[in-house]
Amino acid sequence: MQHSDTPGGAAPFPDAVEHLDDRDWLAVRPVALDVAGVEAWVRQPTAGAVVTFVGTVRDRSHGRTGVSELVYEAYDRYALSEFARVVATARRRWPTIERVAVHHRTGRVLLGEDAVVVAVSSPHRDEAFPATAFVIDTVKAVAPIWKLERWEGGESWSTDCRCVDADARAALLDPVALGSGAGAT
Repeated sequence: MQHSDTPGGAAPFPDAVEHLDDRDWLAVRPVALDVAGVEAWVRQPTAGAVVTFVGTVRDRSHGRTGVSELVYEAYDRYALSEFARVVATARRRWPTIERVAVHHRTGRVLLGEDAVVVAVSSPHRDEAFPATAFVIDTVKAVAPIWKLERWEGGESWSTDCRCVDADARAALLDPVALGSGAGAT
């Protein structure tokens, strides 16, 4: 599932784990994310909609202010596998989506920097918006990625880290439980 080429012929990142084909670009990497590059890659002549979600480091979390950085750890290859399962489920639910990219950063991510980007292209916004929301929400629920929050005087593993158990994971990724076709809820 690893691919050594990136769009535009850029050199691969030595510690990145990624998959790239004609429809999906999935990556876990320890370097800054290229949001503009991801958006450019998902654009297609047949796609009238491109929806992008970017998660950035903010200065507060759960009633605490002064957060200065996050440190993400991941079981990289398994995270990439989970990204692929989530995207496959999204494709079954919204069959008209065209390209999907999911990139997550690992390591130290400073205040204001991007930690995750999800971009989806489709012919119409009616598919792109819910597919993007589904992908980011489900990736956060199932991917083995953990977040350490740091602030002046302390640090703590985030309570948002919640890789779900096998039954809950199956329910999230089960197309029968999700319904089928565009607009299913």
